[in-house]
Amino acid sequence: MASSLTNYLINLTKLARGNRVLHPLVATYYVTAQCNFNCAYCEYFGARRNPQAEEQLDLDRAVRVLQIIRTGVDSLILTGGEPLLHPDIDQLIARARNEVKFRHLTLLTNASLLHDHEASLPSLDRLVISLDSTDPVIWSEIIGTTPGVAHNVLNNIRIYAARQKEFGYHLVVNCVVTPQTLAQVRAVLDFCEEHHILISFSPQSVNNWPHYDLLVAQEYRDFIQHLIDRKRAGAPILGSLAYFKMLLDFTPYACYPLLVPRVMPNGELVYPCRPIEISGTTRGGRPCNLLNVKSWNEALQLALHEYDDPPQTCTSCFQQCFAEPSLLQSRPLALLNELRYAPSRQGAVWKHAPG
Repeated sequence: MASSLTNYLINLTKLARGNRVLHPLVATYYVTAQCNFNCAYCEYFGARRNPQAEEQLDLDRAVRVLQIIRTGVDSLILTGGEPLLHPDIDQLIARARNEVKFRHLTLLTNASLLHDHEASLPSLDRLVISLDSTDPVIWSEIIGTTPGVAHNVLNNIRIYAARQKEFGYHLVVNCVVTPQTLAQVRAVLDFCEEHHILISFSPQSVNNWPHYDLLVAQEYRDFIQHLIDRKRAGAPILGSLAYFKMLLDFTPYACYPLLVPRVMPNGELVYPCRPIEISGTTRGGRPCNLLNVKSWNEALQLALHEYDDPPQTCTSCFQQCFAEPSLLQSRPLALLNELRYAPSRQGAVWKHAPG
C-alpha cells in the first residue's frame, strides 16, 4: 500500500516529466453532509441548507471506501458536514486506525460534540477545529447559532488543547479570514499561542477566488505579513512561507488537485476537485463510486478515461487545502526550508490539508 512520503517522491519525478497525474498526499472523506451549524461562508453544508444532502454510508460500507483509499495513500482526513453527527463515527475512526491502518488520521470538527466522542481522540494524529473569532457573539453570528453555543465551542477548544498530551494528538485551529473577521484574526492567533494550539489561516473564497474586499484591503496584506513575521519568530503557525508569500499578492500558482482528492459521503470520487466538479463542465465530475472498484488506481483510471488529465493551467482557489500541497510538491527546496519550523514538521505536506 502506498505511503504519502513515497507518493511525494514519485510525484517529483512525474512533474519533472510534465506529468500532472499525481499520486495523492492525503485524501479527504466527507463522512456526512449533515451539520448542526450554518456557517455564513460555507458553500456546501449547513443546518438549514441540506435539501439535497448526500447519502451517507453505514459503517461497513464506509470502511470499504476507506480500504480503497488506503491502497492509494496512508493519510486520511475525516470531515463533513459535521463528522461527529455520523452515527458510527467512533467505530469508523477506530477501524480506520486499527483495521485499515492509516498512518496519519485527522478529524475536522466544529467541536460542539467532542465531549460525547472522547473515546476516539487517542486514534487521531490531528484534531482540527474551526474558529474565526474569539468573541462568542461574533463567532455565533458566523456559525449561525447562539452566543451560548459559541461560548461552549471556545471552552471545548481550551479543554482539548490542555489534553493534547493525554490523548496524543496535535490540536489545530483552522481560521477563515473574512472581511467581517479581519479585525479579529490576530486575537485568534494570540489565543492559539496562549493555549499551545497550531493554527492555519486561509482567505474566504467566493466562487473559488478570495473575497474581493480582501483583495483590495491593505489591512489584509498587513495581516499576512504579520503571519510571516510571527512564523519566523516561532509562533505555532501551520502554513508554509511559500503559501503566505503567495497570499500577499494572490500570485497565481500551478494547482495539482489530485494531491488532495475528495470522496463524498456516498463513496463517490470527485475528480479532479470540487470546484471543477461543481462548475458542471466536461473537465470533471464523479467518475465512480469507490464501493464499485478494487483499488485507488482503478478509480483513477476510470476518471482519466471519462474526463482526461487534470487541467494544465488551473490556478484557482487560493485555499490552503489546495495551494499548500501544490506549492510544496512543486518546490522541494521550499519544503526543506519549511521543515526548520516545528509546526510545519508536525503538519508536514503529506499530512496537511485543513480546509
